[in-house]
Amino acid sequence: MAKKTVADIDVAGQRVFMRVDFNVPLDSQGQITDDRRIRLALPSIKSVLERKGKLILASHLGRPKGKPDKKFSLAPTAKRLSELLGVHVALADDCIGPAVVQAVGQLKPGECLLLENLRFHEGETKNDPDFAGQLAELADLYVNDAFGTAHRQHASMYGVPEKLGPGRRVCGFLIQKELEYLGRALGDPAHPFLAILGGVKVSDKIPVIENLIKKVDTIVIGGAMSYTFLKAQGKQVGDSKLEQDMLAQSAKLMSAAQQAGCELLLPTDHVVAKELRAGVETQVQGPAIEPGWLGLDIGPATAAEYAGRASAAKTVVWNGPMGVCEIPPFDVGTRIVAQAIADTDCTSIIGGGDSAAAVQALGLEDKMSHISTGGGASLEFLAGKPFAALEILDDA
Repeated sequence: MAKKTVADIDVAGQRVFMRVDFNVPLDSQGQITDDRRIRLALPSIKSVLERKGKLILASHLGRPKGKPDKKFSLAPTAKRLSELLGVHVALADDCIGPAVVQAVGQLKPGECLLLENLRFHEGETKNDPDFAGQLAELADLYVNDAFGTAHRQHASMYGVPEKLGPGRRVCGFLIQKELEYLGRALGDPAHPFLAILGGVKVSDKIPVIENLIKKVDTIVIGGAMSYTFLKAQGKQVGDSKLEQDMLAQSAKLMSAAQQAGCELLLPTDHVVAKELRAGVETQVQGPAIEPGWLGLDIGPATAAEYAGRASAAKTVVWNGPMGVCEIPPFDVGTRIVAQAIADTDCTSIIGGGDSAAAVQALGLEDKMSHISTGGGASLEFLAGKPFAALEILDDA
């Protein structure tokens, strides 16, 4: 999916509507706890400002249910962006309406305005034509650099570029990078190609597994979802969390992998406890888990096996932790696998969400080829689903 980028258009003196993903985490005081999404948008933002475009930034934050909610204001984002750019970034009181039109009209070349939370209007998530039209009237050009919501056909993602029409809608550098790495992994990967899948639910990963078994050499599975697969094999999983209604589907996926010549590996040992809390007594059990015990992380033998597979791979795609990695000591498996990927000379693509958070917490961010900014979006991309909000952008 090769698309024109912001570098391919003349922005001088033009009103540039840039959809960014500033959906950053805030603490109880409304302070940003992780500004990575803002920092990653800076190259596209600076490209417009340095070439004297009039930049209008638009984003959502949280789930304000279609009406204004002060705790979801983008004010903290405007402040942080101002600090990162070294220039004042004004925050509009809204994202549509006469006051916003006036504020945009007062922008000078090289200046930037951040619109207030798009989801303060229910027309955003409903892709309402009138709402999209009001946003489109603010702009001459459209740039989409919000991969985290690229799988959503919302007004700012699809309705605005649709109304502006061909020749005026491109992607930013962040989306360009996402398409480059994820697209190459699915289209022309170096082999051995390894997929590492974790997390809680098999149901969340079914389309991804169905697509990847046709492309990868090996899939290794960890996290709570592994107990559903093991149970489907008739293994004892104790009181571990699993999806009873996914047992037949899990068996079907394992059969499909075998038929496709894709090796699918499950944990052979487990770190278990009788309850989930920090400092609890643990054991290593396996391959069976005794009644009364919960599987909460892959065991040392499994971690070593998975790390060895990562060390031998040329392409690695990882989505989902190997255990309950936010609660020690159930973070060990995730840490061992992450370190193995970081130490390997391979193309490593880390899905967003928990996987990205784990890599960042371990200080391994700079040792990965690419860390996606969209957990749900990267999953849907790996599942081979179409992205209307990206397909509508101008082709390179």
